[in-house]
Amino acid sequence: QVQLVESGGGLVQPGGSLRLSCAASRNIFGISSMGWYRQAPGKQRELVAFIAIGGGTYEQDSVKGRFTISRDNAKNTVYLQMDTLKPEDTAVYYCNRFPALDNYWGQGTQVTVSS
Repeated sequence: QVQLVESGGGLVQPGGSLRLSCAASRNIFGISSMGWYRQAPGKQRELVAFIAIGGGTYEQDSVKGRFTISRDNAKNTVYLQMDTLKPEDTAVYYCNRFPALDNYWGQGTQVTVSS
């Protein structure tokens, strides 16, 4: 069973930046696309971005041009660089395989965008 541990969240002002990290207990990037997801209070969890096995990326429209997903195979880590953050980006952010699998959800990392 692969463990995924998210980190890097925090409180940031609108317009600020954060970089989230997702460390995997072993490398699965060669066999699985990886995604970042988020869940805001009172809302369903949604896909934010994913990076395919071949390296291609997708970002949802609301974050396109502001968020960038990347990975470091040597470090077994997936990143989400978040720039120009908005209050509506406030949520708990999770990583998982893409498509997500139930037994891969971790604790997530809280991102709060507020002045």
